Amino acid sequence: MAAEYELFEPPNDAISTVTFHPSKPEVLMVSSWDKNQQTAKYYHSAAVLDCCFGEGMQAYSGGLDKAVRMHDFSTGRDVVLGNHDDAVRTMAFSTANNFLVTGSWDKTIGTWDHRAGGAEHGSNLGIYHQPEKIFSLDVCDQKLVVAMAGRHVFIYDLRNMKETLQRRESSLKYQTRFVKCMRNGQGYASSSIEGRVAVEFFDPSPQSQAKKYAFKCHRQNEDGVEMIYPVNALAFHPIHGTFASGGSDGGVTMWDGYNKKRLRQYPRYPTSVSSLSWSCDGKTLAVASSYTFDQGEKDHAPDQIFLRSISDQEARPKTVAGMSK
Repeated sequence: MAAEYELFEPPNDAISTVTFHPSKPEVLMVSSWDKNQQTAKYYHSAAVLDCCFGEGMQAYSGGLDKAVRMHDFSTGRDVVLGNHDDAVRTMAFSTANNFLVTGSWDKTIGTWDHRAGGAEHGSNLGIYHQPEKIFSLDVCDQKLVVAMAGRHVFIYDLRNMKETLQRRESSLKYQTRFVKCMRNGQGYASSSIEGRVAVEFFDPSPQSQAKKYAFKCHRQNEDGVEMIYPVNALAFHPIHGTFASGGSDGGVTMWDGYNKKRLRQYPRYPTSVSSLSWSCDGKTLAVASSYTFDQGEKDHAPDQIFLRSISDQEARPKTVAGMSK
């Protein structure tokens, strides 16, 4: 197998998300601003901002049309679970609870169960108001991490969404772009528009909080001037717990979060890296090379999706120091 190859017929407009199936390493789903979600294609009436897999071949998606949709690729069934009052910006499926969590620019989090409403409609389990617009969220086991405008980061227990487990201010000084939970459930990483990544831990004890840190990345020296780029994507390796970051500089870097080390920096892609995803076996990293309009309208490379083979050695932490995977 080649080290990297490009997928044929990518979307025709900005790629918002690439995500592998949680148990099928050969299945990749893509959402984009051309109103498509691709595994086999199905359409929204406006740009699709995020997508994720649920059970089996069930796929969820949402975007500027405000609708939360479920499509079953095995049966062809398409269900509108409900709507937010503004764009659906981000979503994640909770396997522990078998429901979908969505975050919207309408300053709410929604939880949804497609099984409860019959063939034509899903069921909204709850809408939970937040102080600011939702930019990113992720789940691990029973925890939900929500990153918002105003540098708010709220942590919930999915079994009791009426109360906030922890309310934090982001360790990053500028707007949060993305948040992703660690595979071991101990914490999360977040990224900002100002070329930084923070690694934080759920345990509120002083000992655990002393381990959190942030670092600079995705910066380029151009003609003697340091150019700082947003970090758009984070993806934790499913086996080793190391993570990849992708930025608007077109860079993808592998990090050893346990030991605070950079493992590898890959050759730059033609334009911004908008999304990353690991296959469930940890052997392939999907990379969306798609301009993210941080510098406004300008000529840019076409939207592309690359699949890079990653060896086990590339993804391993340098040493395992005081933290289980």
